[in-house]
Amino acid sequence: MFQTHCYDAWLGGAARNSTFFMWSQILGTFPAPLFLFLAGVSFTLVTDKLLQKGLSAEQIAKTTIRRGAEIFALGLLFRLQEYVIAWGWAPWSDLLRVDILNTIGLSMMLMGLVCWIVLALGAVRGHPARTGVDTRPYTNLVTAAIFVAAAIAAFAPLLWTSWRPRFLPWPVESYVNGVHNLGSPQAWLFPVFPWTAFAFAGLAFGFMLLSESGRRLGARAFLFAGIMGIVLIYGAKFLDSRSLQIYPVYDYWHTSPNFFMTRLGLLLLLVVSGYAWCRWGLGQRGFSPLIQLGRTSLLVYWVHIEFVYGRVSILPRRGESILGASAGLLIIFLAMLTLSILQTKWKGRAGDLLSWRPGLSRSA
Repeated sequence: MFQTHCYDAWLGGAARNSTFFMWSQILGTFPAPLFLFLAGVSFTLVTDKLLQKGLSAEQIAKTTIRRGAEIFALGLLFRLQEYVIAWGWAPWSDLLRVDILNTIGLSMMLMGLVCWIVLALGAVRGHPARTGVDTRPYTNLVTAAIFVAAAIAAFAPLLWTSWRPRFLPWPVESYVNGVHNLGSPQAWLFPVFPWTAFAFAGLAFGFMLLSESGRRLGARAFLFAGIMGIVLIYGAKFLDSRSLQIYPVYDYWHTSPNFFMTRLGLLLLLVVSGYAWCRWGLGQRGFSPLIQLGRTSLLVYWVHIEFVYGRVSILPRRGESILGASAGLLIIFLAMLTLSILQTKWKGRAGDLLSWRPGLSRSA
């Protein structure tokens, strides 16, 4: 994420036409789907904890949908902040831009709704916990998540072209296909179709890991995930090579289900690599900058944007060589790492203070 934003904001002149910049932007196609995928995985961990506490489907839905609404509200607040900071040269339509935080929040609300339906139907059909839900209804949840992810990916090409909901006001349609106010869908935005499909893919993956069979497999579950990733990549390549197309407009790089399959396959390989690094590599040996940044991902995302794209950019916009932009990237990385450490320490001290004060505890 840092390298994508820094090189995009600061590289200028011939550097923007270089192979280096091209590969930088190709790598930039990973952060957004990875954020959404991991949001889905995190959602399963929260849902699992709530299930183990014996909460009903409705209570779980209220908790998870409310959290999604909070993230969505933060996305709107972020857009307002960006508009105020850029006062005078940013168009008012930037306030309604569909950015990644908006989509993560919407994805969480949609996942909460789907889980609510699945868990409520399970309770009605006679799962053991008649007053609530079954404590291990993961097979149905996995099936539902895969179905929704596939449906979103399958309908995206149509909703961007021949099935565009033009009858909707553009701020609403933009959440469907990223049309914004520009008359046609924009590839630089993050609408529900196809982006939320990555969140539901993460939801399915998380519930697979938490299922009975996933727990039995242990580390081998990640091996199977890696194999599935390879299957998805080569399956997408095979489908893309066929002359028969079912869509009136085929855009591989933006809306194609084949590209979704390819990126999902690569995400699974990244997840497997991360698991191997943390379990058998150097990820847990001493201090890990990436793990530290992951603990405060929202904060570092929010802050670094201003120092890269905003009025307080540390380097002139589109005016640097590769060497100059790389130096700026290093500064941003170290500054955000420092900020992340400070936030972690502050939260730790605040928790210690709550534990020390009479009548208060970390769980209060």
